[in-house]
Amino acid sequence: MTAPIEAPAFATDAESSWPWPVQPDRYDLRELTNREREALSSLGTGLRRYPGSYDSRAPQWKIVRRLLRPLDDVRSSLWCPDDGSYRRGVDDAIALILLRCAEHGRTVWAWSAEDWLVLIGTSARRFKANVPGWAVGTARPYLAAYAYLLSGFTEFDRLGGFQRLPLAWRVFGKPGVDEAQEQVAQVLRGWGYRIEDGIDARISPVLCQMFLLNRSPMLQDLTTEAFDRIRQHPDLPDRYAGAFYGIQRAVAALGYCSAPPTPFRGRMPAIEGVSRSWVEWVERWHATSTLSPKVRDSNRSVLSKIGRWLAAEHPEITEPSQWTRQTCAAWVAAVDKLRVGDYAQRIRGHEKRAGQPVTPHTKTGYLKAARAFFRDMQEWEWIPRRFDPVRALATPRTIVAMLGPDPRVIADDIWAKLLWAGLNVGPEDLPTSQNTLRYPFELLRVLSLTWLFSGLRSDEIARLRVGCIRWQHDGFPIPGDSDEVLARDAVCLLDVPTHKTGTSFTKPVDPLLGKAIEAWQELRPQQPKMLDRKTSEHVDLLFALRARRVAKTYLNKTIIPSLCRKAGVPTTDVRGNITSHRARSTIASQLYNAKEPMTLFELQAWLGHRSPESTQHYAKITPNTLARAYNDAGYFERNVRTIEVLVDRDAVTSGAAASGEPWQYYDLGHGFCTYTFFEQCPHRMACARCDFYTPKDSSKGQLLEAKDNLQRMLASVPLSDDERAAVDDGQAALDQLLERLVDVPTPDGATPRQIGVPATATLLPIVAVNQGKG
Repeated sequence: MTAPIEAPAFATDAESSWPWPVQPDRYDLRELTNREREALSSLGTGLRRYPGSYDSRAPQWKIVRRLLRPLDDVRSSLWCPDDGSYRRGVDDAIALILLRCAEHGRTVWAWSAEDWLVLIGTSARRFKANVPGWAVGTARPYLAAYAYLLSGFTEFDRLGGFQRLPLAWRVFGKPGVDEAQEQVAQVLRGWGYRIEDGIDARISPVLCQMFLLNRSPMLQDLTTEAFDRIRQHPDLPDRYAGAFYGIQRAVAALGYCSAPPTPFRGRMPAIEGVSRSWVEWVERWHATSTLSPKVRDSNRSVLSKIGRWLAAEHPEITEPSQWTRQTCAAWVAAVDKLRVGDYAQRIRGHEKRAGQPVTPHTKTGYLKAARAFFRDMQEWEWIPRRFDPVRALATPRTIVAMLGPDPRVIADDIWAKLLWAGLNVGPEDLPTSQNTLRYPFELLRVLSLTWLFSGLRSDEIARLRVGCIRWQHDGFPIPGDSDEVLARDAVCLLDVPTHKTGTSFTKPVDPLLGKAIEAWQELRPQQPKMLDRKTSEHVDLLFALRARRVAKTYLNKTIIPSLCRKAGVPTTDVRGNITSHRARSTIASQLYNAKEPMTLFELQAWLGHRSPESTQHYAKITPNTLARAYNDAGYFERNVRTIEVLVDRDAVTSGAAASGEPWQYYDLGHGFCTYTFFEQCPHRMACARCDFYTPKDSSKGQLLEAKDNLQRMLASVPLSDDERAAVDDGQAALDQLLERLVDVPTPDGATPRQIGVPATATLLPIVAVNQGKG
């Protein structure tokens, strides 16, 4: 490997630091003498010094020795392929440098970056246009090597489509550069990067740029300080940021530097339109609060809106200590009247909804953020306790009344199509082939199935760990190294890590998901342990590749739109966008409405909730389930009973019925009632045997049953609460009913007490009323 160049990194001043051990003579460094100019002019095309075509003993070469010496020193150190065209390229590069020195009257070590840029050209075409016709095209890359070594030129991005790898080969030597590249590529390839053998189009240019900026091809020289310096260098293109991050992680894995800082996107903007004192208090709270970063940032945005509201409505209030109950009441009233865009620093993304009233959930969130802010300020004794935030900033009942469980369930037909798409998805349906940075198909497929079958939050899916699947059969676990074949009805258990509202737990899932996860674990490249921010543990994440975790937003931005395209359904419905969290509500509701449904408490355990109240926000009873339950409850049948009626057709046809003769007989089991308005009789459940009653064992009753021209019919009899209790609850309720009817007149006017009904009659109504016969 070529030794590193002895010069400070990024040296640009030839007088302050020379990049090579052999330095030119220090007399008259910048200006050419007249003799040197004349010598260069007389040499003409002989400056090219092609072997056999020039006289090395000519006196002009002695005159320009001080100009030629550093150029030859550089040439002796450059790596050059064993090819005649490249050797001529080096010769022409030296000749062009000497020719330009004669034109400008200055030595090469006095050139600026602009002087080199004019000679090299911003493209190969511009280079050919600026140099004599005898110069070969291979001279241009060697001119870049001279510019780098003699003047510290690093503005390679201004040279057009300039390749860094050949330049690094020429400067540092091909073996050393290739060896360093292979070490980095081997680490990245082991993490799942699709690194091509030899020269990789993404890694090689960036790594070579880093070597050039650090002036060393040795990985051990890429220290943490070197990476920090290179990252801030103006000549590092922004398009190299992603590969730069991956390379530093690989060098850190080799033990030469620290891991790179996590790229931070979406930095919170500075608060504007607010008094400086209020901003300081908000930022102090934001830096001290122990809430999750997402909640802290959300509350910071709300507090900035409160600051802009104060500046507009109460400019005299600039600090939290100045708030009173009256101020709290004014803010609660303002929240109740808020519209989208009010007191906002920017409304990008909400232009269509600007001016519309904010939702009750948003109002609740604004007041909750204010309560948390003032509660913490008082608890930490930053401000005096002048009011109770819980009471003074409570959500009004009118807003609370509009809140409640409202699961955004995806329609059954759309969900069925998404399930079909997930089970039949192919590589052409997912973004796997657009470039080498895409995830492999196996990872995307199991990620899709996990979303469709697990009922987990997106954060829980992203934080699943290797080995999260376990199998059980007949209640006994099967070890992972067992040769036992799983039965078809084996139970698949999924270990869910610590989540939003509770600790880790285990839930059963479809075996299809378990097999897919195990298949991905077999193909998953070995990854370094990564920090679980929720538990502060370094763990093996299941969905990780290229030493990076799959972002939890990847489901909403990539997986779900791809499945929607495959299924032929839109990405939005009447309830809004189809998101990862809506699958959780959909699966929970389907389990709650199944033929053999889960109970609310079982569903609570499956979802990992702390209380059934949380589960109610996910499980929604479908109209079909509600209708089936209503029918099964038998509301109508519970309040109506049927009784058999005998109609005497002879009495009707002969006209006897018109003259008052009985013609319909209600079968009470032990006798018949001829009262026409039987359904209105208060004694119908416990017949008092008035004059309308005919016992079956009497001769009249026996003659009635023996008649041929009888029509048997069923009549519906509505029941009162007491009668329904007598039917449903038995003898005790029947006794109570008889006691209440003892002084109620019968149809003929006499009461049961006057008739003298015996106590044994209380048992008769139990068999007197016949249920409907189909």
